[in-house]
Amino acid sequence: MNLRPTSIPDVLVVEPKVFGDARGFFFESYNQKALEAAVGRRMHFVQDNHSLSAKGVLRGLHYQLPNPQGKLVRVVRGEVWDVAVDLRRSSPTFGKWAAETLSAENKRQLWIPEGFAHGFLVLSDAAEFLYKTTDYWHPQHEHCIRWDDPDLAVAWPVAGAAPLVSAKDAAGKPFRGAEVFTSIPSSRSA
Repeated sequence: MNLRPTSIPDVLVVEPKVFGDARGFFFESYNQKALEAAVGRRMHFVQDNHSLSAKGVLRGLHYQLPNPQGKLVRVVRGEVWDVAVDLRRSSPTFGKWAAETLSAENKRQLWIPEGFAHGFLVLSDAAEFLYKTTDYWHPQHEHCIRWDDPDLAVAWPVAGAAPLVSAKDAAGKPFRGAEVFTSIPSSRSA
């Protein structure tokens, strides 16, 4: 597999080596040793999640504080535009975002370390989204930043109609008033 940094070096695009022929394809979707070598630390995933969303659905920008979750995300049906926002106050990329198109066709994954908010917009008719997390879901520690926050200025590829968001996401906090991470180490720390 090939791992490359995004505009935020700690957020990595994981591109698997795909073996395909007339029968179909095979690829290794997760390799702990390769991911640990790329991020420079041990990985321990505790939960797998699977969601289905219709075209135009936008989920995010979500994070947990405390109990932050690192996420390894991918799409197994359809296509999404996936976004990670750095909420680590001590980071040189604090308040910046990185995005990548993930699809069943390109088979790319995104590693989003602890200390980031995460969201995605469905570009296809529907999308099935899978992700591994480094901590369990703690609903009492969930936070949400508005997807359309003017200070973050995420360039969501929405054309015309507003995206479909949940009531929780519509009520997200502005970035300026959001709780952020003050002691999350860089994902490249040992």
